Amino acid sequence: MKKLVIYTDGASRGNPGHAGIGIVMKDENEKIVKEISDYIGETTNNIAEYTALVTALKTALEIYSEDVEVISDSELMVKQINGEYKVKNQGIKPLFEEATRLIKQFKSFSIRHVKREFNKEADELANIGIDEAIDEQEIDI
Repeated sequence: MKKLVIYTDGASRGNPGHAGIGIVMKDENEKIVKEISDYIGETTNNIAEYTALVTALKTALEIYSEDVEVISDSELMVKQINGEYKVKNQGIKPLFEEATRLIKQFKSFSIRHVKREFNKEADELANIGIDEAIDEQEIDI
C-alpha cells in the first residue's frame, strides 16, 4: 500500500481523565483500510492526541505504507510536529520524540490541522474506546 490518509483523535473526559484514541485509515480512493478505537487509561487530552498519532504511525508502517498524510484536530500537536511550536511539556516529549522517529521511516509524510467537525469519525472512535471500557466495567466513573 503506497498512500494512506490517516485521521487521528484523542479524547479525555476531564483533563486529565479517562482517555481514548480513535484512528481512521483510508487509501487514496477514500476506502477505509483500518479503524482503531482504544481506551488508554487516565491521561490528558494532549497525551491522548499524541498516543493516537504514534499508534497510527506504527500501524501505517506495519501495513507497509510509504506515503502518509495525517489529519488531526489538535492544532498544538500539528504545529509541534511541523516545528512551528516547541514541545515544553515533559509528558509529551517522549511521545513527540517517538513520533519524530517513526515519521523518518516514511518516504513522504505530512500532517495538517482541520476543525473538529472535519474529524468526526476519529473523534467518535476515541469516545467509543472510553465508552466500551466503561461498559465492560474496566474503569470506575
